[in-house]
Amino acid sequence: MILVAYALCAVSALILIAFSRTHQQLNAIAIGQGTLYLAITAYVLFCVPIPVETFMVGSGYFFIDHLGLFEVIVATVIFFLAAVYARGYIENLLVSGDLETGSLKLFYAAWCLLELVIVLAFFSDNLALFWIFAEMTTIISAMLVAILSAKENIDAALKYIFVASVAMLFAFVGLIFLFEISRSASGTGTLNWTVLMQHASVFPPGMVIAAFAFIFIGFAAKSGIFPFHTWLPEAHAKAPSAVSAILSGVLLNVGIYGIIRVFAIVHQTTTLAAVTPMLLLFGVLSIAIAAISMLPEKNLKKLIAFSSIENMGILLIGLAVATPLAIFWVIFHIMAHAFTKASLFFSAGILHRQYRSQLSADAPDDIHDVFRFQPLAAWGIILGGLAIIGMPPFMVFFSKFFILLSLGSVSLWTLALVLVLIFIATAALGYFVIRMFGRVTPPGESVDLVPYLTPLSMKAPIVILLSIILILGIMFPAGGSAFISQIVTELKF
Repeated sequence: MILVAYALCAVSALILIAFSRTHQQLNAIAIGQGTLYLAITAYVLFCVPIPVETFMVGSGYFFIDHLGLFEVIVATVIFFLAAVYARGYIENLLVSGDLETGSLKLFYAAWCLLELVIVLAFFSDNLALFWIFAEMTTIISAMLVAILSAKENIDAALKYIFVASVAMLFAFVGLIFLFEISRSASGTGTLNWTVLMQHASVFPPGMVIAAFAFIFIGFAAKSGIFPFHTWLPEAHAKAPSAVSAILSGVLLNVGIYGIIRVFAIVHQTTTLAAVTPMLLLFGVLSIAIAAISMLPEKNLKKLIAFSSIENMGILLIGLAVATPLAIFWVIFHIMAHAFTKASLFFSAGILHRQYRSQLSADAPDDIHDVFRFQPLAAWGIILGGLAIIGMPPFMVFFSKFFILLSLGSVSLWTLALVLVLIFIATAALGYFVIRMFGRVTPPGESVDLVPYLTPLSMKAPIVILLSIILILGIMFPAGGSAFISQIVTELKF
């Protein structure tokens, strides 16, 4: 009944969208679905014994364990806040002509459908079913990227679809390998993760490595890992900022989630020593390409997008270490990064509406007098920037610190290289903020700029997310630690 409740909410939302006439009504529906999803997720968290393996509908294909529920909690919180943020943001897009009124129903229908598909993906026991839902998220989210009235958005969406979907074909081949491995080992082929974990210890090493390599290619592209990252900066920068927050805070988690699930299977086999160097290599390369790309970047949203690639690399490094402590902080970092990056994109969205170029979406941000015109967004970028680079007491500090500490126990040379790369990325972000936010018009000179009147619906999500990442950084509840520890236990690390 749990999955049915999620599905009925989405179907009801789609029906109401079909009969809605104004943007306020459409946005209220999206907020309503987000609220109901939060309520259902809270009910599962506090009232339902986990794991849940039996459903009235979908038994044998879906299940709810602590990792899936954790991802859904993060996703529903961000979707709800993004829907609230979209109320004022999308209204301004309509006024400026960046979004056509005729596209509103398509936008919100895709929004509500995407939230449902993501929940079903995280609750999928069957990896083939998860692959299908992951592909659906690509198509639906690409629609949200391309929805604006700009050729650059269509190009970015097509690039996103091409790179992610082509790479996911490799994942499909890897799943076929995995199915054949399970058939030869147990006599009955399956792609159910819970069953694969039970029989993984007898899987043939060579085939396991091949299957993981193919699956990794697909989900690495989905999560923006080098060298499959090329779609990410364009899509995140071109999309409406409410959508950018979802892409970075939720969609990237789909790819990492797939890698974690399959890597947990590999961890039960004798092939771990052959797989972890690959994860470590791609993690370091992802951080390197992000850091180098951030140095010359002059577009704020692209800068934040490249930071996402850096953090995906950090997650891979934590997985490569593969100790229970490292995996604990990988899970923690998924949440910390998602909330922090969503707050950054919300703040960047306000600045984009204030300083957007009339010439091109790729033009450098002409930010000046920012504390005069948009003080909340400016502080949102500063505090969010401090949080994402790992300054205490924000959440990311603890996950970065312990992941890097775990890496040091494996290779001091690799740790030194990663620290240098992280310093470069930090310096690039800091230099951008200091250079842009330090541009102030001298007293007495006129400023040819009309202040963008930021509605409360766009301000509140920023304040809420910054409060979350600060409070959870200062005092993470014992129940939360126990919850993440249970995830590590269920993954058998």
